[in-house]
Amino acid sequence: MTDHEENRVASAGREIAAAAAVIFELIADPAQQPRWDGNDNLAGAPAGQRVHAAGDVFTMTTTNGNLRENHVVEFEEGRRIAWKPAEPGRPTLGHLWRWELEELGPELTRVTHTYDWTQLTDEKRLPRARATTADKLQASLDRLATLAERP
Repeated sequence: MTDHEENRVASAGREIAAAAAVIFELIADPAQQPRWDGNDNLAGAPAGQRVHAAGDVFTMTTTNGNLRENHVVEFEEGRRIAWKPAEPGRPTLGHLWRWELEELGPELTRVTHTYDWTQLTDEKRLPRARATTADKLQASLDRLATLAERP
């Protein structure tokens, strides 16, 4: 399979029995992200980095100890957030994480999680990108649901 034939976008979705605002808060606050990360890739993030707009940058430490700067490229409060990771002080790496929320009712939200690595060119990162499949995204959604649906 050539790179051009390869599907470089993975996506998963599900309904979560919680208000969109509750779910979005768990996503937009980087300090909360390791609690629901289905890739088991996130070790931690400093508190106080809640995202409020496209152009914001938040930092995260991966489980292997690497620091990442995440550049927010899409943002609509309560509905959509997407970011592109980068090594500190460097350009983004060519992949994007996106969360989209659709309020279906006061306590029901459709959440779609997408990993897009169509712009990723670093050969060393391709195996990890290929391993980030829809089932890994689904694991994040399921963990997020467990946190958001708590009474």
